[in-house]
Amino acid sequence: MARLIPPPQLDDAPLAPGLYVVATPIGNLRDITLRALDVLAAADLVLAEDTRVAGKLLSAYGLSAKLARYDEHGAEATRPRAMAALAEGGRVALISDAGTPLVSDPGYRLVKEAAELGHPVFPIPGASALLAGLSVAGLPTDRFLFAGFPPPKSAARRTFLAELAGIRATLVFFEGGSRLADSLADMAAVLGDREAVVCRELTKLYETIVRGPLSTLAADPQFEAPKGEIVVLVGPGRETEASAADADAALADALARLKPADAAAEVAKALGLPRRDLYRRAMELRAGR
Repeated sequence: MARLIPPPQLDDAPLAPGLYVVATPIGNLRDITLRALDVLAAADLVLAEDTRVAGKLLSAYGLSAKLARYDEHGAEATRPRAMAALAEGGRVALISDAGTPLVSDPGYRLVKEAAELGHPVFPIPGASALLAGLSVAGLPTDRFLFAGFPPPKSAARRTFLAELAGIRATLVFFEGGSRLADSLADMAAVLGDREAVVCRELTKLYETIVRGPLSTLAADPQFEAPKGEIVVLVGPGRETEASAADADAALADALARLKPADAAAEVAKALGLPRRDLYRRAMELRAGR
């Protein structure tokens, strides 16, 4: 069993006034920076997505702080309090339940308003599920796009994915366990059977990283309704131009859900082919020719 190392001595240098955007662990509590501990120990107010989760983190390091809820429901009520604290020269820290604030978490308006009012905003970098997944996926990292959570309904999700299909970069998504299998199936249908990686419970006890084509991952029983936090990474599409057979297959799938004009628009975005030609072909397919 690994020897437990006591928390390091905190820096006793005074903390400058301002808003601190503090990354916290995504699972393993030891994945926190010394600077983050310094800020949390000295902050006059800590804004937390869930004060119970924040309390457990602070307790693990022997810290205490004045906590206020800052999530999508309580942000409007809490933000004036934070601005007042900053106006008085206070030190305000923003944390999320896990990872880096503002990455699929509340905080954008807080940072924007603080900056517009002239208050210093300090990044305190650290853990991020997005970057953790990217670092172990084995997919190209020279260009990547973080697309957040796909829409929950299949039709909206497919439209969302079609808009991303032509982007020559690794795509990174967050997804919930109950929707994972359906989301992977839609990705395979819209993006093609690209190489992909599913990362579940990164840095935690049951960390799982599975690589393979999207169709294989979609059919994997372990992804029917897994628990935990999930990152899905999808490699860039093919460089070659789509064939007529590819276009027909994509149009047939789209026509089952959409009118010819909308089907042509969706496939044009996905395959990079002329919309006018696709519309003409969609009308032929619908007529059975």
